[in-house]
Amino acid sequence: MMKLAILAALAGSAAAFAPSSIVKTPSRDMALNADLSKELGAQAPLGFFDPLGCVADGNKENFDRLRWVELKHGRIAMLAVTGYLVTFAGVRFPGCEDVPSGFAALDNLPGMVWAQMIATWAMMEAANQDQYKAPWGMNQNSLGESPAEFMGDFRNGALDFGWDKFSDATKLRKRAIELNNGRAAQMGILAIMVHEKLGNLDAIGLAH
Repeated sequence: MMKLAILAALAGSAAAFAPSSIVKTPSRDMALNADLSKELGAQAPLGFFDPLGCVADGNKENFDRLRWVELKHGRIAMLAVTGYLVTFAGVRFPGCEDVPSGFAALDNLPGMVWAQMIATWAMMEAANQDQYKAPWGMNQNSLGESPAEFMGDFRNGALDFGWDKFSDATKLRKRAIELNNGRAAQMGILAIMVHEKLGNLDAIGLAH
Protein backbone atom coordinates (compact mmCIF):
# COMPACT_ATOMS: atom_id res chain seq x y z
CA MET A 1 0.00 0.00 0.00
CA MET A 2 0.99 3.57 -0.57
CA LYS A 3 1.00 4.22 3.19
CA LEU A 4 4.06 2.06 3.63
CA ALA A 5 5.71 3.79 0.69
CA ILE A 6 5.10 7.17 2.31
CA LEU A 7 6.31 6.02 5.70
CA ALA A 8 9.37 4.51 4.08
CA ALA A 9 10.04 7.79 2.32
CA LEU A 10 9.96 9.76 5.56
CA ALA A 11 12.27 7.30 7.15
CA GLY A 12 14.72 8.39 4.46
CA SER A 13 15.67 11.42 6.54
CA ALA A 14 16.47 9.46 9.68
CA ALA A 15 17.70 6.05 8.63
CA ALA A 16 21.35 5.20 9.14
CA PHE A 17 22.42 5.45 5.54
CA ALA A 18 25.68 4.40 4.07
CA PRO A 19 28.03 7.24 4.84
CA SER A 20 28.90 9.58 2.14
CA SER A 21 32.72 12.88 3.10
CA ILE A 22 32.35 16.50 3.27
CA VAL A 23 35.39 18.56 2.57
CA LYS A 24 35.39 21.50 4.92
CA THR A 25 34.73 24.73 3.10
CA PRO A 26 37.98 26.30 1.89
CA SER A 27 38.62 29.99 1.58
CA ARG A 28 36.20 32.03 -0.54
CA ASP A 29 38.69 32.33 -3.39
CA MET A 30 39.38 28.61 -3.45
CA ALA A 31 35.65 27.82 -3.27
CA LEU A 32 35.10 29.54 -6.61
CA ASN A 33 36.38 28.21 -9.92
CA ALA A 34 37.02 24.78 -8.40
CA ASP A 35 37.63 21.82 -10.70
CA LEU A 36 34.44 19.83 -10.21
CA SER A 37 35.18 17.25 -12.89
CA LYS A 38 36.88 15.02 -10.33
CA GLU A 39 34.14 15.23 -7.69
CA LEU A 40 31.98 12.35 -6.49
CA GLY A 41 29.28 11.65 -9.07
CA ALA A 42 31.30 12.71 -12.10
CA GLN A 43 31.85 9.29 -13.60
CA ALA A 44 31.41 7.20 -16.72
CA PRO A 45 29.68 7.28 -19.09
CA LEU A 46 28.71 10.97 -18.78
CA GLY A 47 31.58 12.25 -16.68
CA PHE A 48 30.95 15.74 -15.32
CA PHE A 49 27.42 16.46 -16.59
CA ASP A 50 25.91 19.89 -15.95
CA PRO A 51 23.77 20.76 -19.01
CA LEU A 52 21.88 23.50 -17.13
CA GLY A 53 25.05 25.15 -15.89
CA CYS A 54 24.02 24.97 -12.23
CA VAL A 55 27.65 24.97 -11.11
CA ALA A 56 29.23 26.60 -14.14
CA ASP A 57 30.96 29.15 -11.91
CA GLY A 58 32.87 26.39 -10.11
CA ASN A 59 31.39 27.31 -6.73
CA LYS A 60 32.38 24.34 -4.54
CA GLU A 61 30.06 25.32 -1.70
CA ASN A 62 27.06 25.39 -4.03
CA PHE A 63 28.17 22.12 -5.63
CA ASP A 64 28.36 20.41 -2.22
CA ARG A 65 24.85 21.63 -1.40
CA LEU A 66 23.43 20.33 -4.68
CA ARG A 67 25.27 17.04 -4.29
CA TRP A 68 23.72 16.62 -0.83
CA VAL A 69 20.25 17.41 -2.21
CA GLU A 70 20.75 14.74 -4.87
CA LEU A 71 22.00 12.23 -2.33
CA LYS A 72 19.06 12.83 0.01
CA HIS A 73 16.49 12.59 -2.78
CA GLY A 74 18.13 9.39 -3.96
CA ARG A 75 17.92 7.84 -0.50
CA ILE A 76 14.23 8.72 -0.19
CA ALA A 77 13.57 7.44 -3.71
CA MET A 78 15.21 4.09 -2.91
CA LEU A 79 12.89 3.71 0.08
CA ALA A 80 9.92 4.87 -1.99
CA VAL A 81 10.52 2.27 -4.71
CA THR A 82 10.88 -0.46 -2.12
CA GLY A 83 7.76 0.69 -0.28
CA TYR A 84 5.72 0.91 -3.47
CA LEU A 85 6.70 -2.57 -4.64
CA VAL A 86 6.12 -4.14 -1.22
CA THR A 87 2.66 -2.63 -0.81
CA PHE A 88 1.77 -3.31 -4.44
CA ALA A 89 2.51 -6.97 -3.70
CA GLY A 90 -0.15 -6.88 -0.97
CA VAL A 91 1.88 -6.43 2.21
CA ARG A 92 0.04 -4.30 4.80
CA PHE A 93 0.44 -3.12 8.37
CA PRO A 94 -2.06 -4.75 10.75
CA GLY A 95 -5.34 -2.83 10.60
CA CYS A 96 -4.61 -1.38 7.15
CA GLU A 97 -5.60 -4.37 5.08
CA ASP A 98 -8.30 -2.38 3.25
CA VAL A 99 -6.07 0.55 2.26
CA PRO A 100 -5.28 0.33 -1.46
CA SER A 101 -1.81 0.69 -2.92
CA GLY A 102 -0.51 3.49 -5.08
CA PHE A 103 -2.05 6.96 -5.29
CA ALA A 104 -5.42 5.60 -4.16
CA ALA A 105 -3.99 5.20 -0.66
CA LEU A 106 -3.75 8.99 -0.28
CA ASP A 107 -7.54 9.31 -0.23
CA ASN A 108 -7.86 6.55 2.34
CA LEU A 109 -5.49 7.75 5.03
CA PRO A 110 -7.17 9.09 8.20
CA GLY A 111 -6.41 12.66 9.21
CA MET A 112 -4.56 11.45 12.30
CA VAL A 113 -2.17 9.47 10.10
CA TRP A 114 -1.40 12.60 8.10
CA ALA A 115 -0.78 14.53 11.33
CA GLN A 116 1.55 11.82 12.61
CA MET A 117 3.48 11.76 9.34
CA ILE A 118 3.95 15.53 9.27
CA ALA A 119 5.13 15.49 12.90
CA THR A 120 7.53 12.65 12.07
CA TRP A 121 8.89 14.52 9.06
CA ALA A 122 9.54 17.61 11.18
CA MET A 123 11.26 15.62 13.91
CA MET A 124 13.47 13.69 11.50
CA GLU A 125 14.45 16.82 9.58
CA ALA A 126 15.39 18.60 12.81
CA ALA A 127 17.46 15.69 14.13
CA ASN A 128 19.06 14.61 10.87
CA GLN A 129 19.91 17.70 8.89
CA ASP A 130 23.38 17.99 7.48
CA GLN A 131 25.21 16.71 10.53
CA TYR A 132 28.26 18.72 9.58
CA LYS A 133 26.24 21.79 10.56
CA ALA A 134 23.66 20.20 12.81
CA PRO A 135 20.89 22.43 14.20
CA TRP A 136 21.63 24.13 17.52
CA GLY A 137 25.12 22.59 17.57
CA MET A 138 23.61 19.34 18.84
CA ASN A 139 26.12 17.18 16.99
CA GLN A 140 29.29 19.07 17.87
CA ASN A 141 31.94 18.14 20.38
CA SER A 142 33.50 20.42 22.98
CA LEU A 143 35.67 22.00 20.28
CA GLY A 144 32.67 22.92 18.17
CA GLU A 145 33.54 20.27 15.59
CA SER A 146 31.23 17.73 14.02
CA PRO A 147 32.08 14.00 13.87
CA ALA A 148 30.45 13.80 10.42
CA GLU A 149 32.89 13.29 7.54
CA PHE A 150 30.63 14.78 4.90
CA MET A 151 27.11 15.92 4.07
CA GLY A 152 24.84 12.94 4.56
CA ASP A 153 26.94 11.24 7.23
CA PHE A 154 24.28 10.28 9.77
CA ARG A 155 26.22 7.68 11.72
CA ASN A 156 26.26 9.87 14.82
CA GLY A 157 28.98 7.69 16.33
CA ALA A 158 26.73 4.63 16.09
CA LEU A 159 26.33 2.21 13.18
CA ASP A 160 29.13 2.46 10.65
CA PHE A 161 29.49 -1.16 9.47
CA GLY A 162 33.27 -0.86 9.58
CA TRP A 163 33.33 2.40 7.62
CA ASP A 164 36.28 3.81 9.53
CA LYS A 165 38.39 0.82 8.50
CA PHE A 166 37.87 1.33 4.77
CA SER A 167 40.51 2.93 2.59
CA ASP A 168 39.78 6.29 0.99
CA ALA A 169 39.36 4.58 -2.39
CA THR A 170 36.84 2.10 -0.96
CA LYS A 171 34.89 4.88 0.74
CA LEU A 172 34.69 6.83 -2.51
CA ARG A 173 33.59 3.72 -4.43
CA LYS A 174 30.83 2.92 -1.92
CA ARG A 175 29.61 6.51 -1.93
CA ALA A 176 29.50 6.44 -5.72
CA ILE A 177 27.47 3.21 -5.64
CA GLU A 178 24.95 4.77 -3.27
CA LEU A 179 24.72 7.90 -5.39
CA ASN A 180 24.13 5.90 -8.57
CA ASN A 181 21.54 3.67 -6.90
CA GLY A 182 19.76 6.80 -5.76
CA ARG A 183 19.80 8.24 -9.27
CA ALA A 184 18.29 5.02 -10.64
CA ALA A 185 15.67 5.00 -7.88
CA GLN A 186 14.62 8.57 -8.66
CA MET A 187 13.99 7.58 -12.25
CA GLY A 188 12.34 4.37 -11.07
CA ILE A 189 9.78 5.92 -8.71
CA LEU A 190 9.01 8.60 -11.30
CA ALA A 191 8.37 5.93 -13.92
CA ILE A 192 6.15 3.95 -11.56
CA MET A 193 4.04 7.01 -10.71
CA VAL A 194 3.71 8.03 -14.36
CA HIS A 195 2.67 4.53 -15.45
CA GLU A 196 0.16 4.28 -12.61
CA LYS A 197 -1.44 7.52 -13.76
CA LEU A 198 -1.43 6.23 -17.34
CA GLY A 199 -3.08 3.03 -16.12
CA ASN A 200 -0.54 0.70 -17.68
CA LEU A 201 1.64 -0.56 -14.83
CA ASP A 202 1.61 -3.92 -16.60
CA ALA A 203 3.85 -2.32 -19.23
CA ILE A 204 6.68 -2.21 -16.70
CA GLY A 205 5.96 -5.64 -15.24
CA LEU A 206 3.58 -4.63 -12.43
CA ALA A 207 0.18 -6.25 -12.49
CA HIS A 208 -2.28 -7.26 -9.82
